[in-house]
Amino acid sequence: MNGGIPDDGGTTAWYAHSRNPAGKPQTMVEHATGVTTYAERVAPEFLKVDTHVAGLLHDIGKYGTRFQNLLRGKDQKLDHWSAGAWIALKDYGRSNVALTIQGHHIGLQRGDKQSLNEMRLTKLAENHPLERSLTEVDESVLLKRFASEGLSVGVPPQKPGFTTSAAAMLDVRMLFSCLTDGDFLDTAQHMQEGDETRTPRPTPPPLNAENALKLLEKELARLNVNEAVPEQTRKLRYDLAEACALAGQSASRLFTLTAPTGTGKTLAMLRFALTRAKLDPRIRRIIVVLPFLTILDQTVRVYRTLFTGADAHFLLEHHSLTGTRDTRDLPANEQRDEEKEARLLTENWDSPVIVTTSVQLLESLFANRPGACRKLHNLAGSVILFDEVQTLPVPLAVPTLKALSRLATDAYGTVVVFATATQPAFEHLSDAVRNGEVDPGLENRGWSPQEIVPDSLQLYPRARRVVADWTYAKSPTTFSTVADWIAERPQSLCIVNLKRHARELADSLREKEVSGLFHLSTALCPAHRRNVLRKIGSALERGTPCQLVATQCVEAGVDLDFPRAFRSIGPLDSIVQVAGRCNRSARSTTPGVLRVFLPEDEKYPPGIYQKAAALTKILLKEKGDLDINDPSLFAEYFRRLYDLTKPESPALADAILKQDYVEVARLYRLIEDNTVNVVVPYSKQAFRLMETAKAIGISGGWMRRARAYTVTLYRKRDGSVPSFLLPVKMARTGKPADDWYLCELKDYYDPEFGLLPDEGGQFLLTQLLGVAKTMEFLMLNRIVTANEAHDLGLVHQVVPADQ
Repeated sequence: MNGGIPDDGGTTAWYAHSRNPAGKPQTMVEHATGVTTYAERVAPEFLKVDTHVAGLLHDIGKYGTRFQNLLRGKDQKLDHWSAGAWIALKDYGRSNVALTIQGHHIGLQRGDKQSLNEMRLTKLAENHPLERSLTEVDESVLLKRFASEGLSVGVPPQKPGFTTSAAAMLDVRMLFSCLTDGDFLDTAQHMQEGDETRTPRPTPPPLNAENALKLLEKELARLNVNEAVPEQTRKLRYDLAEACALAGQSASRLFTLTAPTGTGKTLAMLRFALTRAKLDPRIRRIIVVLPFLTILDQTVRVYRTLFTGADAHFLLEHHSLTGTRDTRDLPANEQRDEEKEARLLTENWDSPVIVTTSVQLLESLFANRPGACRKLHNLAGSVILFDEVQTLPVPLAVPTLKALSRLATDAYGTVVVFATATQPAFEHLSDAVRNGEVDPGLENRGWSPQEIVPDSLQLYPRARRVVADWTYAKSPTTFSTVADWIAERPQSLCIVNLKRHARELADSLREKEVSGLFHLSTALCPAHRRNVLRKIGSALERGTPCQLVATQCVEAGVDLDFPRAFRSIGPLDSIVQVAGRCNRSARSTTPGVLRVFLPEDEKYPPGIYQKAAALTKILLKEKGDLDINDPSLFAEYFRRLYDLTKPESPALADAILKQDYVEVARLYRLIEDNTVNVVVPYSKQAFRLMETAKAIGISGGWMRRARAYTVTLYRKRDGSVPSFLLPVKMARTGKPADDWYLCELKDYYDPEFGLLPDEGGQFLLTQLLGVAKTMEFLMLNRIVTANEAHDLGLVHQVVPADQ
């Protein structure tokens, strides 16, 4: 008897996994049938046969004698997955199954004909790309052992097919999701047996749409008589909620919801989803997708209040700060258990209501790794509510719509809703969405959604709470002048295009000794932004001075209500979103005013943002003052923006054509990947995390806790990072963590402006020491080198002073 498995040479059984804490190894029969049963159960109907084949064959390589020796500690560096992939391709003609089995440990690779032929076992035995050895080169040996234990695939072979579409790639990822989730769960169940220290995987409750809908309608009825909200606003919200309830009875699967800000989309969309789920037996969950954590926090608070008393896992959050939610009101043991259970459920989204980010869902739809794809099968039979869809990056529009168009078919039983106040003209891309998606049976219909809100409701004319003043958008204005405007009244919001502009404007306001000054940008870590937002909300509610200068991070969805607003000229959809933070609840009987101005220092973030700002200026010149309450203006703006730009990245389109899952996953990024995570010295908790990182390295749990104190920073052009950042290592491997750094120096994190990487300590020190002494201080303390001092712009300033 060996510590891993019985040393019987396969005479008793062949094994998939070594002994668990209960002392029991798992046999191949147990594992293959367990994974297959689960995968078939969760798969959409059209994928059940493929999941059956994948489940039975995925680990057939473990029937190799070398793998059994590996479990006994007598072998290493083996490939046990390629055998099943090759058998699925050669004997059953199922390229999708072959890709899925090949990828269940190494990720989905390439699905073109040449790459599939590289799965041939004799080729891999001669030259394995990962420098591993096969458990067995002769697949017939594995098939005999497989059959000797009573296992049989029982599926007839078919002619291999080779596809080139985004929809087909989605189908492969769905199959991959069913297999990997089943594999993870079956393996975890075996390995946890006998281990009482492990948190058991919770069983979430069912959606029970009928009961949830009753709670929601009761809350909507209460809000409809809330006299603290103006009657006009209540009537708008009531009408929108009624329109959503009516549309929820439709059999369509693709919808848009176009409604002004402040009309109650958060609850109205939920009413649509629950109405549809009550009538459609295939709907098992509701997934709410939001672009920013600030909106996500608000939505979660609303939903948790609505479903007070529901099972702890009825609603599941999944985003970069998952696991950092404040649970201090719970006993210590319950804090740990609830967080651990929630993390287990985020692995596969096995909860009835999910609130997540656009990054989390959309990048998973184009991912190739098991961990990211594992949850995808639970998108089938869901209502997916995308809010603030205008934030979808233009170069990703067409591939995203192709994937979602496939998802919103009867094959998956999924319903997709795109909601925003500034609805992009995605229907303008319908032909591009349909192009290349001609594989038989994929039901691609382009992009032709049904609008939930009927024209007869006239929501935009009725919700005319704000008008835009374009007077100052046609000639340059200094920030000193803007500061004068703001200082005229005690409460104002001003949004600018760059973090540098926000600091300059805040400095001008400070010079004028303006009271209640706040600043918000992505230079502040999430915990810092949350704290500032709480203070702003409190000041607005009390009616005390509150002057907020911010970048675009508060434009969409943030529940702030200022009596007036200012905006640097920029993308039209961004300008309209700012209007949604002004007179939001229509408490003023006269419309609020959003003054758009052209900064004297006219600079923009590069790329699409700059082109969109230029288009706004073109429209202003062509049409005169623009009516931000006219939805047809947004449609024209987005149509022209798509004509000016490329709504499909050529490199990404080429990778899809080649069915290159690795390259597609690399290229499909909502957030640019040339960034690093910097833990900043915001609080005692942040410093404790830094000490842990320096002492033992970082782990997944550390990263979850650290996200609240993290600022994203772009690398320099040569790929390096500022030298004041401290690199850290991974606790498990001891290797450097390429995208995580620490900023221990308090001078680089300003209490008002956050992380200042370009100015940093220099920004603060120059005010105290002067430029020459600042450079000397930074170099002596090894914060910067001489070359970096030059890059920071210090050297050319210092030399004249020294002379």
